Amino acid sequence: MAIEKVKEYFKQYGMADKILEFSESSATVELAAQALHCEPQRIAKTLSFHLGDSVILIVVAGDAKIDNRKYKEQFGVKAKMLDFNEVEALIGHVVGGVCPFAVNKEVEIYLDVSLKRFETVFPACGSGNSAIELTIDELEKYSRFLQWIDCCKGWNEL
Repeated sequence: MAIEKVKEYFKQYGMADKILEFSESSATVELAAQALHCEPQRIAKTLSFHLGDSVILIVVAGDAKIDNRKYKEQFGVKAKMLDFNEVEALIGHVVGGVCPFAVNKEVEIYLDVSLKRFETVFPACGSGNSAIELTIDELEKYSRFLQWIDCCKGWNEL
């Protein structure tokens, strides 16, 4: 199971005991916020996309949505999310548990600036009922991200 891969991944940093597992689902932003008793925007949702022959992950705040114009400016192509049935094979985690930890080696990871307004955020940990609370510095450190990008809308609009 993917959560076991994530636990193993975090063991090397002495962080495996910080992974939270719930008896209820945390597979959506709303369910995760309920399970964690936090604001939905602090859920760090991890979105998966095709990018040419590659796949990428973009970790965004729970209240952010991909802005197609910004995405195209960033990557030079239209955003094309992975199909539900492709996610586990291409990323290494099931839908609802996709996270930027212990993913398939060739997957590139980006962090969206919508996350920078929080001290801590809650990404999933490989299953639809798990999460970990990380500071933004920890998210950078443990996600092996390539760069911060700005490709979302909805989170900073009045």
